[in-house]
Amino acid sequence: MNGKTMEGITGARTNMNLMNTPMRVYRDARRRGDLAVMERAMGYAGEFAGKAEEYKSKAEEGMKEEAEEVREKARLEAEKFIQKQKEERKEQEEGIERKKSREGDVLEISEKGKAMIKEQREADGGASEGKDKLFSKQAVSTEAGDAVQTKGSADIPS
Repeated sequence: MNGKTMEGITGARTNMNLMNTPMRVYRDARRRGDLAVMERAMGYAGEFAGKAEEYKSKAEEGMKEEAEEVREKARLEAEKFIQKQKEERKEQEEGIERKKSREGDVLEISEKGKAMIKEQREADGGASEGKDKLFSKQAVSTEAGDAVQTKGSADIPS
């Protein structure tokens, strides 16, 4: 709650409560027929009523300011939400584009590795002519680390 609103509400209530005393004096003076006391009591009651009205307007002004602050805060939150949605949408679109345009890594076998494969084939009885059973399916690794099998096979020269 806004400070002006709180001050206005408490001030108005206090002055309305303070107005009860002069009104009680006024009623008592009216029963007795004392016009001077009645006038003086009504003067005090009028002052308290006037102050209560001032505080009431102060409370209304505070409520207007508070409502404006709430509207501004809501507008800023809406803008942040929209910006966040745009960023998320952009990230999703970029993710889709990355998935579409992923090219995997190709495994290249060094000369030493080729020699080891050749030795392994010879140890198995020389059953390797052209393509190896182990390398009949070619696989590549994507950016995400997934292994993807490709069509065709890897040729390993003997």
